[in-house]
Formats: sequence, structure tokens, C-alpha cells
Amino acid sequence: MPKPPSTSRAVSSGDEPSSSMVASRLATAVLDMLGSAPTSAQPSSPHPSEAVRRATAAAAAKAATAAGALALPPGPLGWLTVLPELLAVWRIQAQLVADIAAIYGKQGAVTREQMLYCLFKHTASQAVRDLVVRAGERWLVKTASGAALQAVARRIGMRLSQQGVSKAASRWLPVVGAIGVAAYAYYDTAQVARAASELFSRPIEFESEEAAG
Repeated sequence: MPKPPSTSRAVSSGDEPSSSMVASRLATAVLDMLGSAPTSAQPSSPHPSEAVRRATAAAAAKAATAAGALALPPGPLGWLTVLPELLAVWRIQAQLVADIAAIYGKQGAVTREQMLYCLFKHTASQAVRDLVVRAGERWLVKTASGAALQAVARRIGMRLSQQGVSKAASRWLPVVGAIGVAAYAYYDTAQVARAASELFSRPIEFESEEAAG
């Protein structure tokens, strides 16, 4: 009678998604998130730096809690929580971007290009560098087509896929892994806030792809 494969081998070969699969799922998740960009009820502030600091601290703590909780399931179940964890954190960060825009007096829905730039500038800068460009004391935001946004999402997915797969490995040490994931979510949210503050604190102009070309 043939000897069955060991449990550890079965788990590692059957439950770990490939990097390309993770990249594809991340790209799809990014595009789905862009379909429902949040708005903000935050009033503009005469002291935006302090208001941004408070909003960032609250959002970072919320993101850390959400990420840490979703990182707790051990073993193969942990793989199933990687994408929900990222989505939960991204939604919190997207709301923070909208809130920071409102604090700086730029109320209304943040554009998809601005949202991608703020969320992923620090982790996938090459993917979003052409969406928002600094031009002296102002920012130039290029309005991208649907196809262009899909291409950007694919590049973001590819860039983040290795990070996503590596983070999933922490599920094998649930408590230690959850602490690390929560700490990174806090730091990551602070970086998003920094990008949003830099963007919305200055004048912004928009340029279509056709005009840019």
C-alpha cells in the first residue's frame, strides 16, 4: 500500500497560492476598491496638520486592529485571510485619504488616480509614478483611461504579490505573526497619510491622457 504524503508537504503544495495567482487577485481587488471610492464628512480645518495627525492616528490604530485580528488564524486557514486583511486595511486607508483631502479643503470624492497614488506610492512607486507628478509648487494628476488603470493595477499586484505571499507565512506563528502584521499596518497607514498630506496640501491640476500625449 503506498505511503500517503506527509501533512506538511500536502499543506505546502496544496494551500500556498503561486505568486502569479496572488498578483492577479490583488490587481482585481485594487480595481474593485476603486469602484467605490469613499467620500468624507470631515470639515476643512484652519489647522490641517493637527487634524490630519488625529485622523491618521485613529485610522492607523483601526487598521492595525483589523490586520492583527485577520492574521490570527493559524496554518492553511491563514492563507485565506491574506486578501481580506489587505482589503480591510485598504478600505480604512482609502477613507483616510478622503478625510485628509477634505481637511485640506478639497471636498468631494477623491479621483481614482489620486487614490492609487496615495495608497501605493510607498510600496509600488514605479506602478503609480505616472499618475501624479510634482510640477513646482503644484501637482499634476493625469486622468487615466480604464485600460490604463487596469495596467496600473496589474503592476501593483505584481509588486505586492511577493509581500503578500511572505506575509502569509506569518500565519504559521499566529500570535507573533499577528503582532508583526498589526505593526506593519499601522506604519503603512501612516505612510499613506503622508502621501495624501503632501498631495492635498498643494494646488492640484488635472490632465487627460490625450492632452498628455
